[in-house]
Order: sequence, then structure tokens, then C-alpha cells
Amino acid sequence: MNIHEYQAKELLARYGVPVPDGIVCDTADQAAAAFEKLGAPLAVVKAQIHAGGRGKAGGVKLVRSAAEAREKAAAMLGKAMVTHQTGPEGRVVRKVYVTRGSDIARELYLAIAVDRATNAPVMMASAEGGVEIEVLAAERPEAIHKARIHPMKGLLPFQTRRLAKGLGLTGEQAKQGIKAMSALAKLFVELDCSLAEINPLIVTEQGDVVALDAKINFDSNGLYRHPDVAAMRDLNEEDPKEVEASKHGLSYIALDGNIGCMVNGAGLAMSTMDVIQLKGGRPANFLDVGGGATKEQVTNAFKILLSDTNVKGVLVNIFGGIMKCDTIAEGVIAAAHDVHLSVPLVVRLEGTNVERGRQLLEASDVALQTASSLDDAAEKIVALVGKAR
Repeated sequence: MNIHEYQAKELLARYGVPVPDGIVCDTADQAAAAFEKLGAPLAVVKAQIHAGGRGKAGGVKLVRSAAEAREKAAAMLGKAMVTHQTGPEGRVVRKVYVTRGSDIARELYLAIAVDRATNAPVMMASAEGGVEIEVLAAERPEAIHKARIHPMKGLLPFQTRRLAKGLGLTGEQAKQGIKAMSALAKLFVELDCSLAEINPLIVTEQGDVVALDAKINFDSNGLYRHPDVAAMRDLNEEDPKEVEASKHGLSYIALDGNIGCMVNGAGLAMSTMDVIQLKGGRPANFLDVGGGATKEQVTNAFKILLSDTNVKGVLVNIFGGIMKCDTIAEGVIAAAHDVHLSVPLVVRLEGTNVERGRQLLEASDVALQTASSLDDAAEKIVALVGKAR
């Protein structure tokens, strides 16, 4: 789960990381009032969407008066903002965050992410903040300093001192930087984060270390432990189909193809998408109904697939274990009737109760084709979609 910048800063402040004063606003008039309330000669109006690259897209503006804050906020609110992370359709800006301006002397980078190679969170720090860290990592990896966070002991003092040195922090600034590092590590572990990033972490002209921007993502599997964090979820920032799928316990990710896929098991789903691509097709989604889905879940999964107007054909690929093939067949038939199926459908079933499942499909009045293997299924659905164009 992702959250907005203003929410991330609320959490950082809770854990003791200094952040600029800020006020979240829903309207342009609120933005003007926020400028007055902050009482600073300079403020920043920042669009709140779940995407990076807001500055380049015109979503971060310096303002020096309430009127200017109102003007810049009005130009953002209700408009679709397109960045390199939103796709061409962009994201509609529904909130802006008005923050006190800062006198920036240096910009640094500080983040924690899970390193799959070491199976542990790793803190990353660079003296070059405010840049695209992916580019820096590719072109000059030596500029990024790292420290593995111990699962029991956490981030140790010698590690924070070494990272502070790598950032060029000394004296009082080093103490502040170390405090921010320790707080970020504690937040990451305690709140079950998958990413906690401060970019930039600035040193002000006055010598203070402050988190100027922040991005925090969470492991959704741990949200039941943090109802206050779960309450920060903004459904407007998520694909409606993915939101609907989560209500039914389904794993769904929308893609940009035209062949809908319904599969049980993440590995099988990935293989199915690969084979569709290999046969010349384009998968429209990742959809894993899981190993123990009910008829109702299968029906809902099918409806979610067909709610995507880009879908011109559907491939159901099930290997029955706990999930029985006849349950899948019943769900497919029920969903096809409910949604008045009008696109080609190919079903491949193997495993528990496969014969019963095939019998149900053959006896139904649903227009579909069955397949004996994944290769066969992918070839058939790609050919059918091609003919339907």
C-alpha cells in the first residue's frame, strides 16, 4: 500500500524526523489560507498523487503570497498530472500540500528497502539527493552507501556513523543525521514497510537536517497490525479493478494488453503471461484467484476481467489442487451468464476433478474452447483475438 507525501511526513514526525510545517488542502482557497497560517515569506504548493516526477510535471511550485498559492493550487486541483510513473492517462490531483519553504544548503538521499539478496532491509544513503536514484545507482553505484539492518539488533551505531561520514555530515549535523537514520529504521521495521525514502534529506542554511520530501510504501500483508496506517489508504489513487479484486481476496494487477488471464497460483500466472507473449499476444492483467477460491470468487474474478474494456479475449488456466476444477467451471459458467460474455473464451483445466469440470463446460451453453495444454490454450486465444479485431 502506498500513501501520500503529507501522510508520510506525519509518520516521520511521529518517529522524530524533522519535517517542514505543512497543511494539506482540498481547495484553492484552503491553499491561500494555509499560506497565511504558515506565516512564511516562501511556501511550496505540492500536488499529492502516488507518483514520482511531480516537479518536472508542474506539480511543485514556489509561492510568495496567498494569492499566488491560490493560483498555483487552482491550476493543479482537479487536473490530471502526467509523470513518468503515471502513464499517459496521468493521475487526477485531489489534494495539494502547502509547506513552509526551506533555505537549502545541501540535498542528500536516505532510504530503506528490502534487499532480496540478503533477505533484510538495507539503508541506502547518498550525498547526491534530489536526483533519480535509479540513474545514480546505474551510472555511479559507488556514490550510494549501504548498511544492512539486523533483524534483531536493528541499525547499529557504527553503521549510522559510517553512513553520516559518507554523507559528509560532521559535528551537530552528523548527530541530527544519525538521529534521522535511526528513526527511519525504527519506522520501517515497526510499521512493516516495503520502502521508506527521504529524497531529499536536506541540510538547511541554518545547519538543520530536515526531510523535505518522503515516500513510504507498506507490505499489505502486515496492515492488519496497523489500522491507523490502513486508514490512510486512498482508493482514488488505485485502479478500480484492483480495488474491487482486493474486496474479494483476489490478487489482480492491470496491464496494457488485450487478453484477460485468470489463473490459480502466482507462478502459473507468470508462466501464462509469458506464454501468451511468446505466442504473439499481450496479457491484459495478472489475476491469481488463489488455491482455495470459491465459486463466488471465481465469478467475481471473471467479472473484474471483463470490466476492462481493453479485454478482447479471456484465457482461464487452472491447475487444480485444493482448487477443484469443477468449482472453476461452475464459476466461469455463472460469470459468463451474468456478464453476457461476448468475447472469445479459452479454458484449460488440469488436476482435481478435471473430468467433472470439463463435463460441466461441455454441457453448458457458454461459447468457449477447451485446451489440452498451456501452449495449446495460448495459441487458441491469441488466434481468436486476432480474428476478432
